[in-house]
Amino acid sequence: MNEKKFYENHKNFACRTFLEYYLSPGIKCKFDILMENIGSKRKFSNALDLGCSGNSFLYFFKNSYFKSFYDIALLPLKQYKSKKKLWYPFCGDINYLPYRNNSFDFITALDVLEHLKNDQRAIAEISRILQGKGIAVITVPHRKKYYSTQDEIIGHYRRYEIDQIDSLFGRYGLKLIRKFGIYGSLMKVSDLQSINPKNIESRLEDLREYYENSLIFKLIWNIIIKISSYLMKIDAKYHSLKKVMNIGFIFEKI
Repeated sequence: MNEKKFYENHKNFACRTFLEYYLSPGIKCKFDILMENIGSKRKFSNALDLGCSGNSFLYFFKNSYFKSFYDIALLPLKQYKSKKKLWYPFCGDINYLPYRNNSFDFITALDVLEHLKNDQRAIAEISRILQGKGIAVITVPHRKKYYSTQDEIIGHYRRYEIDQIDSLFGRYGLKLIRKFGIYGSLMKVSDLQSINPKNIESRLEDLREYYENSLIFKLIWNIIIKISSYLMKIDAKYHSLKKVMNIGFIFEKI
């Protein structure tokens, strides 16, 4: 199965919606930490989310004007179509981006590089389409020693070390200006999904349905997510960067 078919058929990726921020403590934790580290002072004209799936960070990010959404799977992109006039979804391969040089001043690739066989090609493309002084926000699973069966199930080729990411992006004129933890040791619970991945995907579908159709369930779940995502943020913040499970980077194009 090629990569496009893999992600089209993987419900955990293809069926994601904007609700994931409210349904998943991990996604809420990640997006909140990213917004804290990017800050609210700088405004961006043209933003692009690579590998956006159906729950793009840009949906919650208010600091950009034009928003483009790019993914190899077509299904999750349908919800961006005609959603707003300044939203531009596009389906394609990240290694061959259909954008001109210096097109964007803000690019995100959140937990994307580990899914690519040729990650260096993708980084070169990010650098090519990013404007000078533009910002690239990257998150990746951290530490090679943490690589597990769960990584294989969700299509990870690798995990990264901090110096490795810094070196890779540095080759293409991108300067590291900040690094921070996204997930601490609490994220190890995700390995339980590898026991019965199909059952987990089915339960995720049920969770979305309950959340949308039951007000009582929604109120209870919101409390659960608020508490659990807060604990995850604390876990990430006070863990040594050497031990976090997932790490975020902000690069600036020189």
